[in-house]
Amino acid sequence: MSDNKTKDLIGAIKEKGKAIEAEMSFFDHIDVLRKHLLRALLVTVIFTAIAFYYYDFIFNTVIMGPKSPDFWTYRMMCKLAAQFPSLGQDFCITEIKGKIINTEMAGQFTLQINSCIMTGVVFGIPYILFELWLFIKPALHEKERKSARGFVLFASLLFFIGILFGYFIVCALSINFLTGFSVSDMIENTFTIDSYLSSIATLTIGTGIIFELPVIIYVLSMFGIMTPAFMRASRRYAIVIILIIAAIVTPTPDMITMMVVAFPLYLLFELSIFVSAYIEGKKNLELYGTRKAPK
Repeated sequence: MSDNKTKDLIGAIKEKGKAIEAEMSFFDHIDVLRKHLLRALLVTVIFTAIAFYYYDFIFNTVIMGPKSPDFWTYRMMCKLAAQFPSLGQDFCITEIKGKIINTEMAGQFTLQINSCIMTGVVFGIPYILFELWLFIKPALHEKERKSARGFVLFASLLFFIGILFGYFIVCALSINFLTGFSVSDMIENTFTIDSYLSSIATLTIGTGIIFELPVIIYVLSMFGIMTPAFMRASRRYAIVIILIIAAIVTPTPDMITMMVVAFPLYLLFELSIFVSAYIEGKKNLELYGTRKAPK
């Protein structure tokens, strides 16, 4: 009887030891994650400090750019209108209506702080993704590491392409429409600087995140959650969703502007199908020796 109790006690101690070991392992991972986050935060702070140094350029040229008729997008639209008269005179934007004001005591101070932090985060995205890759890399198998090689470069490239598209196309067209839209001549369009900055940041960064769709599909395909067959079957629904997104992001009444936004999003969807098909082909090649699974 005593021997059985001793064995039970020893077994309980071993189980407790395994639990403590697992708990220590969990906290070790948390500690590693903390170090990665601190390094990413440090780089973001450095970019934020640089943004403070060049704030005049960031505010006057970048943030207030879509509010100026001399903005690159508006000049290109006027050139297109001159080359193709069928687009109409309204296609050429020569005036951005609406007045921007500050209504809070610390409004302009918080404007500078917030815009510099957002700038630091945007330019720090590649390094943040690099630290994320360093954290998850040890948990991957050798084949998974090879297949995910180039993740940071590809994700960063897509993000910045989305940022540029969102800033020069989506943001410019939306700002032009919203600042000039009025339901009555009795109402004057006067916007707070916080509202303006929020619109710029949401449209620009939001488009950059949307352009990460191929990366998201890549991850989902790796785990078998997403398949190219499902995406092809859902193409018609995806087109409707893309058109709805384009209509929301660019609330302009003309079809041309909406298609300018919808077409790149559709190309992203087709690229995502290609990525998913590539991942499925690699899996079939490893399992069956051919890129097509046997029926």
